[in-house]
Amino acid sequence: MSVDPSILAKVVKSLAQPPVDAPTGTAGSILVVAAASYGARPDHDEHTIPTGFDPQAAALFEAVVEAAFLVANADGEFDEDERRAFESVVLEAAGKKVDLRQVEALVGDLAELLAEDGVDGRIKMIGRTVTKQAHQREVLRVAALLAHVSGGVSDVERDVLRKLADAFDLGEELVGEAVADAERALQG
Repeated sequence: MSVDPSILAKVVKSLAQPPVDAPTGTAGSILVVAAASYGARPDHDEHTIPTGFDPQAAALFEAVVEAAFLVANADGEFDEDERRAFESVVLEAAGKKVDLRQVEALVGDLAELLAEDGVDGRIKMIGRTVTKQAHQREVLRVAALLAHVSGGVSDVERDVLRKLADAFDLGEELVGEAVADAERALQG
């Protein structure tokens, strides 16, 4: 699958921005904010100096990326071009607060977890990790935006978004809102 570079640029720009209903003064999207902590993760557990690492924010970053990853894998095809595009978008949208090595490792881990637990098992874990409603809505928005990298939100991708909404105890109308917000952002 070839990926349209202009769509990639629009997705990156939209992912970096806070959602339209974010409080005034919000610096960036949940992906950007959580990426700062994830990127500060010490390489070794022995580090005792302050690093800026927040395990909860790092888990949130992983959950946001995983939700988008599950949507991207919904059709059962995630070829090397899609993987590189996905990693590039996450890296760029996160303001390079994480490095390519971290993103590649995370995507590799997510692929293994998906193979082991299946989509429903992973969605259940995301539902347990992302507990604040504002974060849940943002996860849906980020996943919908990343679904557009492959040419729009297909029916199977929308089904994964619905399952995420169910895991969050959010109504299906929020899936429609997330998809519509993504479409508006990419048209503007």
